[in-house]
Amino acid sequence: YYMEKKNSFLNGGKIYLRSLNKDDADGNYPNWFNDLEVCQYNGHYRIPNTKEKTLKYIESLANSSDTIVFAIVENETNKHVGNVSLSKINWIDRDADISIIIGEKDAWGKGYAKETWRLLIDYGFNVLNLHRIYCGTHKENIGMQKVAQSLGMIEEGVFKEAIFKKGQYFDIIRYAIIDKNN
Repeated sequence: YYMEKKNSFLNGGKIYLRSLNKDDADGNYPNWFNDLEVCQYNGHYRIPNTKEKTLKYIESLANSSDTIVFAIVENETNKHVGNVSLSKINWIDRDADISIIIGEKDAWGKGYAKETWRLLIDYGFNVLNLHRIYCGTHKENIGMQKVAQSLGMIEEGVFKEAIFKKGQYFDIIRYAIIDKNN
């Protein structure tokens, strides 16, 4: 059966994006950042996360002029499975950093990241009037590299030993896409 998409903002085939809200902190969301496997390739899982910290983060977004975060929600279940953001938005140079976390492991491997990024890149270019969207990913995060490449992002360079995880430094590979129509 069809469940109502609550506060849907951007709609995809398998997922939809909506604003994060305080109720999200009551779910599993705060725990994503305390899960080593979920955070193996990102900058989280360094300082324990709490519901209180998550609420403060959600509240901070209301006044941010350079960060937009959406909850990624499964169409079929209305389950909040991850977040995606455009951050470091520079309104003069018209660029932003895109990042994603799929925190619910049962949502891995379903194509949500690619669909989510496709929606957000379109939103960034055609709604926010951005010119360039970029990201960085851990050199061992092959899945994210494939997503970036499949959406037309071009490798721009490598930040050598730029992230410290598991007791060692790893390279970050940088990708970007430019809106050729704008």
